[in-house]
Amino acid sequence: MKTIFSLLLLVWGMGELRAQPTAAQLVPYRQGTKWGYADRRGQLVLPLSYDEAGPFVERAAWVRQGQLYGYIDGGGHPLTPVQYERAGNFANGRATVQLGGETFDIDRNGLRLIEPASRAPEEDFLAQGDAVRQGGKVGFRFSMGSNKVVPALYDELRDLYHDGLLLVRQGTKWGVLNAEGQPTLRPEYDAIRATDANGYVYPVVEQRGRFGYLSHTGTLLTPIKYTAAEPFVAGVARVTTPDGLVGYIDETGREYFDGGGLGAIESSVQLKN
Repeated sequence: MKTIFSLLLLVWGMGELRAQPTAAQLVPYRQGTKWGYADRRGQLVLPLSYDEAGPFVERAAWVRQGQLYGYIDGGGHPLTPVQYERAGNFANGRATVQLGGETFDIDRNGLRLIEPASRAPEEDFLAQGDAVRQGGKVGFRFSMGSNKVVPALYDELRDLYHDGLLLVRQGTKWGVLNAEGQPTLRPEYDAIRATDANGYVYPVVEQRGRFGYLSHTGTLLTPIKYTAAEPFVAGVARVTTPDGLVGYIDETGREYFDGGGLGAIESSVQLKN
């Protein structure tokens, strides 16, 4: 009987371990002036003990306490001392930091890297087709997927290969076409900027000095309401609201900060005073 009971405890414990969120599932969450980390259900996992927090990339996130930065893992354990004047996200096993006025790269253990970072190969500008030019205008012939032809009606176009979308400009305004050549957003936006970061492509859309994001289907992921919007990194993006509140959103557009739709966030940890 004792052996069976022990096995039941072991199985239960393994289930509890599997239920724990991984670092990639944690989102920086701001409440008042303090930051912690919530899971994608809106449950606080790491306590509100930081003055600022960054996204988890390659199982590490930068955090700020006072004026200095350090790195933690998904359990909130320190990977480096809190000692840097500046700290960036990890990419390809390295992060750029500033210490004593000197800027250099470190690995996940905080060790300084001497060798320069390797550059990723650039992709073809028009990966899913060819430009069609006529009378000073440009269209597009898809060679992948639909084999549709977009008439030469535009002044500029850019290929979003990962999502099968085209960004098109008429005059000074930008819009979006899908892989069938049909408009999903008419050309009425001041700018659409696409950045591929860690496999996530959610272009930033600008209209009259406010910003939002484009979804994978070519429609708006969020309203055009933010005064600042940074590129997505590992499924989250840093935004600033019109009243100056800084926080993060996830790839569904859900906000993880006060007034961001999470309501009273549920805590699963003992908060520090």
